Amino acid sequence: MQLEVGKIYEGKVTGITKFGAFVELDKDTTGMVHISEVANTFVNEIKDHIQEGETVKVKVLSMGEDGKISLSIKKAQPAPARRPMGDRPMNRGGQGRQGGRPQQRNDRGPYQRRSSFDSQPKDLSKTPPPVYDPNQNSGNADFEDMLSKFKASSDEKFSDLKKITDNKRRSPSRRK
Repeated sequence: MQLEVGKIYEGKVTGITKFGAFVELDKDTTGMVHISEVANTFVNEIKDHIQEGETVKVKVLSMGEDGKISLSIKKAQPAPARRPMGDRPMNRGGQGRQGGRPQQRNDRGPYQRRSSFDSQPKDLSKTPPPVYDPNQNSGNADFEDMLSKFKASSDEKFSDLKKITDNKRRSPSRRK
């Protein structure tokens, strides 16, 4: 049998391995279907999708110079119907699926999820806002010291740069 790349043929599954299945197209021609080419969904076990002795339609993907024939079952099947863009669930916020779980609507609006420990929406009007106290030691003393040192060295470098540029402007040698 003379095979052509891109054509669809019928064959019999002669062997199944962890990485794929061997399909006999005729008595002299056998090709292999890689596990990723068995179905349009994720395939963990090939035996869940095809069995030895089963007749399947396959598409020839490639034919190597060494005689290896690469086949695909999923590309021999008609393409799955695509949904219009308006019917697709939104992945970011919205009311679609996110993280494999259905989006829950709550009192805070459609774009925020209620966490598992948040059984009731909180009434924020009863709690006073936090008050900033500059005298309170917040553990940022090291950061404050580093910031003041950086500012001092930056001011020093800036003033040196300003002196140099002022001197260049006043230099009489440049006006010739």
